[in-house]
Amino acid sequence: MAEGFNETYLTLPGHAGFDKLRYLFFFIFLTVYIFISFTDSLIVFLICSQRSLHKPMYVFIAALLLNSLTCSTAIYPKLLSDFLSERPVVSRSACLCQAFVVYSLGGSGFMLLSVMAFDRYVSICEPLRYATLVSPSAVAALLLLAWLLPASLLGGGALLAGRLQLCRFGLDRLYCNIYSFVNLSCGSTLVNNVYSLLCNAMIVFLPIVFVLFSYSRILVVCLRQSGSFRGKAMRTCLPHLLVFINYSVCTVFELVHNRLQADVDAVVPAVMSILMVIITTLFNPVVYGLKTQEISKRVKNLLCYRRTER
Repeated sequence: MAEGFNETYLTLPGHAGFDKLRYLFFFIFLTVYIFISFTDSLIVFLICSQRSLHKPMYVFIAALLLNSLTCSTAIYPKLLSDFLSERPVVSRSACLCQAFVVYSLGGSGFMLLSVMAFDRYVSICEPLRYATLVSPSAVAALLLLAWLLPASLLGGGALLAGRLQLCRFGLDRLYCNIYSFVNLSCGSTLVNNVYSLLCNAMIVFLPIVFVLFSYSRILVVCLRQSGSFRGKAMRTCLPHLLVFINYSVCTVFELVHNRLQADVDAVVPAVMSILMVIITTLFNPVVYGLKTQEISKRVKNLLCYRRTER
């Protein structure tokens, strides 16, 4: 009976280290999830409903926040139920589905950041060609590419992982991770590891290089312009840069930590997975809600309007 259970389900022993404080963590994560859901949804609603915000820059912001909201929904509800469970478990298929959704949306986040860098580059460095290069059809094509390319690549990775025969059944994370799932196999994982490196190169490192190249070109152009031009460019680019730095640091740390996790205490992966969830999902709405002047003004106007109605 136990053997059949192990072949079908995986346990999440990382939760054991939080047993004494699990209700506190449940409250913290519930609060964070409610905040993320409210702020992301509010900003996406404002961008969709306000005609003056129907510009490529704001469309890409809405896409990134929708991406973040979907990723949060793939993690937080299961995480919250696990904090209330005496023995958190997840089926193999559900684990792979969650890992696929989280990783593909994470890859889409990098692709969207590179698309946003392209938008800022054309706007600042090639303003006369902006309407042609960032047309509505181009925006739609870039959004489809940002979502479909990571989904197809990570779908292949999830299928490869699903074919592995596992000899261990305890994930060291608080949510499913393709790399941790593959490490449960007692057979050869060379194909999985090579494919993982290919995916990381395509949807993480290439977008990072493209964003760095775009902003280096923007910096060169700004240095040749007036102070007012530089100030305006900085105001539009700063939120994107902050989110890009957050994504890059967290992702690179995650990739390095995956490779070194065998050398650390068992509770460390669980703690790091908590920090990764909170930092990456909480950062976006805070930055775009506070640092994007037009969105911040619309949010304040909407909230003040609701308050005066009461």
